[in-house]
Amino acid sequence: MSSLAAARADNFYYPPEWSPKKGGLNKFNGQHALRERARKLDQGILIIRFEMPFNIWCGGCNSMIAKGVRFNAEKKQVGNYYSTKIWSFSMKAACCKNLIVIQTDPKNCEYLIISGAQRKTEDYDAEDAETLALPADEEKGKLSDPFYRLEHQEVDLQKKKEAEPLLVRLQKVSDRRHSDDYSLNRSLRARLRGQKRKIAEEEQISRKKGLGIRMLPESIDDIQRAALVNFSSKCDRNSKDKRAAIKASSIFSSSLAYTSSPMDKRSKLELKRRKIKATSASALLAGQIKPSSWVTHNPSTSSSGRIGKYISFRKK
Repeated sequence: MSSLAAARADNFYYPPEWSPKKGGLNKFNGQHALRERARKLDQGILIIRFEMPFNIWCGGCNSMIAKGVRFNAEKKQVGNYYSTKIWSFSMKAACCKNLIVIQTDPKNCEYLIISGAQRKTEDYDAEDAETLALPADEEKGKLSDPFYRLEHQEVDLQKKKEAEPLLVRLQKVSDRRHSDDYSLNRSLRARLRGQKRKIAEEEQISRKKGLGIRMLPESIDDIQRAALVNFSSKCDRNSKDKRAAIKASSIFSSSLAYTSSPMDKRSKLELKRRKIKATSASALLAGQIKPSSWVTHNPSTSSSGRIGKYISFRKK
């Protein structure tokens, strides 16, 4: 059923009672090819889709109707300018159903508002808009006079030199807009491929670091902020203290071991114990003491309480 309706809408459906002798389908159905658009064709009126040529103020509700707004307008001929027809367009505004009538002006290549609206006046400065000022209507007629052109030739050349930078810039913009489409498409696709390749590399680097998201490339601000962060812990502080104690201890003879270095008590006791062992071992090797004369001494607890056991020796 839907296909039959579509065929009828496109005038492709030929009913069984139709024959070629009865003419075309429009004649057979008793209708015009333009359907509803030609319902006033007997009055010389054709309904068309009209587009507003400039900004206007509605005469009924004083609302602005912008350039390019489309209307269903009644088109009819109202006169001639030499052999050119003058057309009139009648339409109703959507805001208040006010009737607006616009006519063509072949003499000035313009549109004229006959009734129902008022044209919005939009003036601008040619220097601020960076455009060339067109000559006035009086000067346009004089341009065909060769003597007038000769008198103003020097002035025109001077104006050309002054406006040459603007003309060159406009020419570059025009050339860019009408350049080769293949070259533009090629450069655009090459840039897109480069961006995709860069994104894929950043995602791969993020996956290697164990991240599930793509990281942006680092900047100078990121580096400076990361340098201000200090991840310190108790283990780091202990290692720093031990390293400082090792650096402060003497690497020469044991007599120089007790210096005014900032060592803690545990380090001093350890250094003293090593000194006693080294001294007793050297005396044993020299034969100055006997192993049987070694005495294990347990002194009373000192102020620190952590001196521990040490071995004292007695000479022969």
